[in-house]
Amino acid sequence: MAVISRDRTDKDSPVHDPLLPWLRSIKKSLDALNSSDHGGTDLDELISNCIRTFKTDGRYRNDVRFLKIWFLHVMSLWSFVVVFQMDASPDFESVFREMEQNQMCVNNSMLYESYALFLEAKGKLTDALVVYQLGISRNAEPLERLKKAKALFCDRMSEIVNACSLEKKGDTDSIENDKSCINPWSILIVKDLLRKMHSEISKYDGYHSSTKAYSGKVALSSLQKSARNKVVEIGGKKYQIKGCAGQGGFAQVFKAYVNSNPDDVVALKIQKPAFPWEFYIYRQLDKRIPDKERSSFGCAHRVHLYSDYSILVCDYLSHGTLQDAINSSVVIGEFMEEVLCMYYTIEMLYMLETLHSAGMVHGDFKPDNLLIRYPRSSLDLVKKGWFVLSGNWLFEVHIWDDLTEDGFRDRTGPWLDQGLCLVDWGRGIDLSLFPDKTEFKGDCRTSGFRCVEMQENKPWTFQASVDTYGLCVIVHMMLHNSYMEIDKKSSSDGGYLYLPKSSFKRYWQVDLWKNLFTKLLNVNPSENHKELLKNLRESFQDYICSNPSPIKKLKQLLVKQRTSLCSA
Repeated sequence: MAVISRDRTDKDSPVHDPLLPWLRSIKKSLDALNSSDHGGTDLDELISNCIRTFKTDGRYRNDVRFLKIWFLHVMSLWSFVVVFQMDASPDFESVFREMEQNQMCVNNSMLYESYALFLEAKGKLTDALVVYQLGISRNAEPLERLKKAKALFCDRMSEIVNACSLEKKGDTDSIENDKSCINPWSILIVKDLLRKMHSEISKYDGYHSSTKAYSGKVALSSLQKSARNKVVEIGGKKYQIKGCAGQGGFAQVFKAYVNSNPDDVVALKIQKPAFPWEFYIYRQLDKRIPDKERSSFGCAHRVHLYSDYSILVCDYLSHGTLQDAINSSVVIGEFMEEVLCMYYTIEMLYMLETLHSAGMVHGDFKPDNLLIRYPRSSLDLVKKGWFVLSGNWLFEVHIWDDLTEDGFRDRTGPWLDQGLCLVDWGRGIDLSLFPDKTEFKGDCRTSGFRCVEMQENKPWTFQASVDTYGLCVIVHMMLHNSYMEIDKKSSSDGGYLYLPKSSFKRYWQVDLWKNLFTKLLNVNPSENHKELLKNLRESFQDYICSNPSPIKKLKQLLVKQRTSLCSA
């Protein structure tokens, strides 16, 4: 848990750090809370006592660890309200005012950003803006992060104002008569599209809708606090929750056993308010993606819509994400091997080539949303020559001999059955719903993945979109263990070229990587996008197939990776 990390720069030993035992106790209580239904009351009391003990202690006035304890206090208040469905809201503002009075990290941007977000959630937009401005006036660090947060806040407010003005005009406003750029993620636009397509969507296989609120014995709101082994009833089936697999601003994803059967595992995406758009996108993928490629884009079995929640039932993949694979190198101070970077780059280029040809954009292309696929179940591998070392960790004997050079280039056999799977389609864009050659506006608001056009507040197209920029960021993360920063450089034709600031190691295949970044960061909308992605993909495939050595090393690295990423 982040609260126990030591952000202070002083050299005091733990003996002279009275806060440290409290941090350890809070960490222990948090772990207990995540693994059972007990410990919530003890945690709340522990946090409150910790704040009372140290809030006037000058040693911790600028300690980020103590600031995070205050944030846990705010979150515990909010959880209490949600779980017990209280009508009255806790006085969050008094908590933040007390932090301000005690000069708690007043030079840290985290304080102002968090306070402003709570004010925004309560509808106090003017007050939220004042908080952002106060932090900026105090040069709270990191200042650039706070300025970006304020800019995104202003964008959200602008969108609300625009949506209200459109609603006053009535239903005559639509995509068809909007001659300006379109924000495909606008709440108003998405609702309008869903309304028009309701009769079609309601006929999709797996679509279940109710006008009533969810009324199961286990309140879905209670899963936010502790979910493990709780059983929720949905559509006549019982799902035993085994853990939280992911969390966002409006949704949580849980691993669950269907009817308590450990051999029937699914992912439940529970979202409030109800959001049927992602289910629509999944069904469009079913229609448009060739069967050979379909396993690379996730699968939704059904959706259950209520007046307050939506529950999407999807496939569950237990082998981790591409972010996990990147982190497995970071934690031991190493970098992902170049040939493995190439392999995943080829996979992602293949994905976008297929996806964009089908008239779809993912909209949130990042390593957390790329799940790792393997060709066979662990049991099959054991039968075919693997042996178990411990737990779920498996070591190869001879099965990876099936991964041949010919199969790699053609993406056939075991090479087709493994790779990556792109999930989380809540920001997906169906290009067929918009006029030809539409230019889009709108910010993905994902730090580190905002394309050049978003950063410069310019319109963007599906070719020069958040997907291709996201691919470049992921490749940069694999190569450098860091997010990508770009330089805008003058080109020979009088224009500009966008290139990564980071340099390439001399022993890499520099020409291949430079060509990738140059082409994808400077896409010409008139260029044949599918051909561009194909040519880039084939350039990496040609290198890997140039001699037996890269394929042999790639197979070894894939085996090593699987043994290092334990199944969830």
